[in-house]
Amino acid sequence: MSAGRRVERHALVVGVRPERREEYLELHRDVWPQVEQTLREANVTNYSIFIVGDTLFAYYEYVGEDHAADMARIAEDPVTREWWTHTDPCQVRIVEERDPGALWQPLDEIWHLP
Repeated sequence: MSAGRRVERHALVVGVRPERREEYLELHRDVWPQVEQTLREANVTNYSIFIVGDTLFAYYEYVGEDHAADMARIAEDPVTREWWTHTDPCQVRIVEERDPGALWQPLDEIWHLP
């Protein structure tokens, strides 16, 4: 990241199907290296997924210049698409659909301590 570049913080939420919770957790104990590499190449950093009950929260920082284009690049990656065939069935949308068709829905930042 170059000096002075703005970091965008992104947070998302989705539910995990109770009957597939352990499967989802197991998948994330050993995330495929190419999935991680694709995220890095798309300017995603500091990515975390948290769980409480059957709710998943994701947080990542974006350090690129065109978030939409980089997210599209991730979605076009064949290995990531294959990864999603394993993870998506474990998930269920639990909030109002703001990002059409997406399971993970964005959260609004209301406070940040820099």
